Amino acid sequence: MSSMKSHNVEKRTSNPTIARIYQGFNLDQSDDTQDRDTFLEKCLVMLSYLIAILTFPFSLFVLFVVVRQFERAVILRNGKLRRTEPYGPGLIQYLPCVDSVKFTDLRIICYEVPPQEALTKDALSVAADAVVFYKIYDPVWAVVNIADYKISTQFLAATTLRQALGTRKLSDILCDRPAVSFAIYGNMKTLTMNWGVKIVGFELKDISLPLQLQKAMATEAESYRLANAKIIVAKAEIESTKNLQIATRLLMTNPYCMQLRYLQSLQMIAGSKTHTIVVPFSAESLKKVFKDDEPKYK
Repeated sequence: MSSMKSHNVEKRTSNPTIARIYQGFNLDQSDDTQDRDTFLEKCLVMLSYLIAILTFPFSLFVLFVVVRQFERAVILRNGKLRRTEPYGPGLIQYLPCVDSVKFTDLRIICYEVPPQEALTKDALSVAADAVVFYKIYDPVWAVVNIADYKISTQFLAATTLRQALGTRKLSDILCDRPAVSFAIYGNMKTLTMNWGVKIVGFELKDISLPLQLQKAMATEAESYRLANAKIIVAKAEIESTKNLQIATRLLMTNPYCMQLRYLQSLQMIAGSKTHTIVVPFSAESLKKVFKDDEPKYK
């Protein structure tokens, strides 16, 4: 008798689902009365089978249920798990009098978190909404360990979002949104694993700021841009002055460079659309011209 009891204990301990259920409800796995059917429960099961036989073939319409491909069914018989693994997909049999069937959807569920208002670490008001993707990875755990995994996951997403906004500065939230989303995803994933729920993804959608704060930030950004523009213009003027000084030194070293620059200026003037061009001459050039026109005889 003791060997049979120890065999049952080893069987329950080796099953991860049963082990998690016992751990979640603080049950003693060595107590064999936790999953043993009582005499009254056995009588109810036998009575249900008897009713099904007496009402045959009409009972066929209530003894079977279809589990779709993306669903799994968890059957509780007299309030206890009938099997440690979920049923489906396909046609399954159950007793309506003593069995209750819980269906779980294995598809990814998308939930839009409504805007959550919070004060950031630097005492600024901010509101943000998000979207969370999750799915059931353990149907038995989702049915046994939590009353409503959908509502619980949705409330957890809202509270985790508010907590993440309150522990960061506004600049960190605005500049590094992927890091904030990943941190919320990690926190939710850790908490929902015991519910049989797996968080697939979490993304921030929109971050809203008060109108006064938006105006203040816009004014600050505009002032910053104007200051940068003035700095760039000042640096350009300094570079231009340095280049002019270098060019002046080069032109002063050779007079022909000055004449070449003079001819280039005339070429630029000639290329304009004006009809009248005034060509200036230096006094030395005029003296040379008049000197050449003097008669060569006395």
